[in-house]
Amino acid sequence: MPKRGKKYKEVSKLVDKTKTYNIEEAIELIKKVSYTKFDGTVELHIVLGIDPKKTDQNVRGTISLPNGTGKSVRVLVFAEGEKAEQARQAGADYVGSDDLIEKINSEGWTDFDVAIATPDMMRKIARLGKVLGPRGLMPSPKAGTVTEDIAQAVKEFKAGKVEVRNDRTGNIHVPVGKVSFNNEALKENILSALEQINKMKPESSKGKFIKKATISPTMGPAIVIDLSSLGEIKVA
Repeated sequence: MPKRGKKYKEVSKLVDKTKTYNIEEAIELIKKVSYTKFDGTVELHIVLGIDPKKTDQNVRGTISLPNGTGKSVRVLVFAEGEKAEQARQAGADYVGSDDLIEKINSEGWTDFDVAIATPDMMRKIARLGKVLGPRGLMPSPKAGTVTEDIAQAVKEFKAGKVEVRNDRTGNIHVPVGKVSFNNEALKENILSALEQINKMKPESSKGKFIKKATISPTMGPAIVIDLSSLGEIKVA
């Protein structure tokens, strides 16, 4: 366990570790336990009822948050010719082919949040797997980051589309906004994220899919959400 600072210990006293909070209470509390001087990110952490060692139970896809993440997303596009120009016009931060591949391969450069590629580029960028793979940045058809419709993909990720994938322990961590968001915007994002992820349940996964959900601010304590308080959102 990492050593916790004084401020963390102080705000942690506001969270009852034995309690689950309805979503409105959890959002109110997140504002009180966020102590960073900057506008912290609110993260949703989900414990899934999957066996991550089984490839057919791994979860990976994208979700779109109705109010965005509040973060400026840096998008890199691997494309050539007309597709490259479409990416630039759509607002991509970095666009290229061999030049970007060489920069990433030789320098280990990953100063971007999302990498998108046209299908014809996948053979070229396959060798970047060792650099991009561990960082979750390797383009994938399942994640919507390998596509012919480059302009649309760039616009969607810029607007708040987020890739989600379970980690080695079967958990998903996804940003759902900023502490400065109003309560209703955070609630909409959290409910939307849970609903979309709930629909990603693998057929081979038996039993309860979303077992636990917590939210936490940057560097702050986690608050457990009462899943029965989600109204029309029925988690499987």
